Order: sequence, then C-alpha cells, then structure tokens
Amino acid sequence: MDKKTINQWIIYHQIQKMLVEGSTFTEVANYLGLDRRTVKKYAEMSQQEYEEFLLGMDNRRKLLAPYVSFVRDKLQALPSASSAQIHDWLKEHHPDFAANSPRTVYNFVMWVRQKYQIIVEEKVRDYFRVEELPYGA
Repeated sequence: MDKKTINQWIIYHQIQKMLVEGSTFTEVANYLGLDRRTVKKYAEMSQQEYEEFLLGMDNRRKLLAPYVSFVRDKLQALPSASSAQIHDWLKEHHPDFAANSPRTVYNFVMWVRQKYQIIVEEKVRDYFRVEELPYGA
C-alpha cells in the first residue's frame, strides 16, 4: 500500500470517528479541509464500498493514454525533462493532440514516472566566479 492510499484510509477513518463522536458534516469538512458533500459521501460508504471506490480511482481512464509509450520513451531518454517540455513535445510530434491543460499533462507525466519507476534527475547547474573586470570595460 502506498503513502497516498494510507492517507486516504486515515481520512476515511477520521471522518467515521468524528461523526460517531457527534460532529456535523460541516465541522468534519472544516477540520479536514474537505468539501461537506465529500464528507457526506464517505460517511455513507462502508469500508468495503470505500475500498472499491479507491480501487476504481487507480483504474480510471486516462485522457492521454494513447501517448503512454511516447512519454515513457522521452522520460527514459531524458529523465530530467519537465512536464512542460513533455507537453510541448506532444504538441510538436502529434498533430492530433487535443488541447489539454498543463495540469492534466503534469498528472499524466507523474503517473507514467511512477508506473515505470522513472526517477526525476536533478539538473545540476555548473557555475563559477567571473573574474573582476576593470571599470568601464
């Protein structure tokens, strides 16, 4: 179980606990930073239903699914590439690429990185001190 899933389960159990203690949906939502309707939806789910809900979240259809191999190949060739670069490359190499928000592309790139374990390489900037120049030069 990954960290994100553990956090989602913690939130679910926190909602259940606070509601048993007598808190309202609005109080729970304000405390956890969630929408009141989300709290109500989670409160009405059993643990089994919530587990199925989480599994469904992992298997959602991706808008950019046709471009998985292209993005994977680019990231493997250049692991330090940003999602903005990938977005530009998709526009350049695929004329049928629909107008997607940069956030959609970012989420997709992060999903591809996680799925294929492509770690982001930090860009190291080499710099050095410039010699002191004479005034007016």
